Amino acid sequence: MDDTMAQGGILLDLGRKVLLFFAWEGPSTELRHRAAMFELIRAAWPGWEVRWLYDGSAELREYVGLDPEYVRCRDSAPSVAPLLAPDDEDLAGLDPGGVVITVSAGLCHVASDAFDHPVREGAALLNRLADAPGHGGCYLHVNSGIHLDTERRHLGWWSLYSSPQAYQVPELWPGWTVEFWQDNWERHVRASDRFSPAAFDAGEEARAAVLAEAGKRRAIRARNRTQVTRLRTAPARSRTGGPQPA
Repeated sequence: MDDTMAQGGILLDLGRKVLLFFAWEGPSTELRHRAAMFELIRAAWPGWEVRWLYDGSAELREYVGLDPEYVRCRDSAPSVAPLLAPDDEDLAGLDPGGVVITVSAGLCHVASDAFDHPVREGAALLNRLADAPGHGGCYLHVNSGIHLDTERRHLGWWSLYSSPQAYQVPELWPGWTVEFWQDNWERHVRASDRFSPAAFDAGEEARAAVLAEAGKRRAIRARNRTQVTRLRTAPARSRTGGPQPA
């Protein structure tokens, strides 16, 4: 799968004891749960270095000495994320996701996170923001963001999920200084008073939520395996419903 289709991956370097992984969704990409997720993984892999891949499958290939271009999808234009109104139903719930976009002039917008990260639009994003629904401020537990200082032509962006060509974003913003803050959303909070996510418990409460989600996923996988085994071991049936002759 190319880097626009691969939604997650893991690589285990047994010799160096390095665990690399990436994902597009799940607790590792949620602001309230990310720190707890990493804490639990590191506890389960003592002595290992746990590393997140921001550039997804391309960065995974590069680590093992393979050509990252093999999985690049450079022919398709960015999938443009719609800019959401404050009352949009996509922003409901404790972990709505979304991309908060703040501007030095005191403006704040929120885009959907179900599409490419808006930073990949380049300067064309500025034109879209001119008519975008405004938010007085963003207190949501979003999972990515952009801060634009239009006077200094400086851009800072971050993401909790992997984003194709993450380290090549400066090429899309000629004439701008681009900083990739990786998963450090607190840099965005310091850069703009328009983004301040609601307080949350990143300790025991978050760990319990991550473990509960993991339990649900294990149960689903076990149920799916049982169904597959049942189908494989069931006697073949003819079109009339009777058993097939040997």
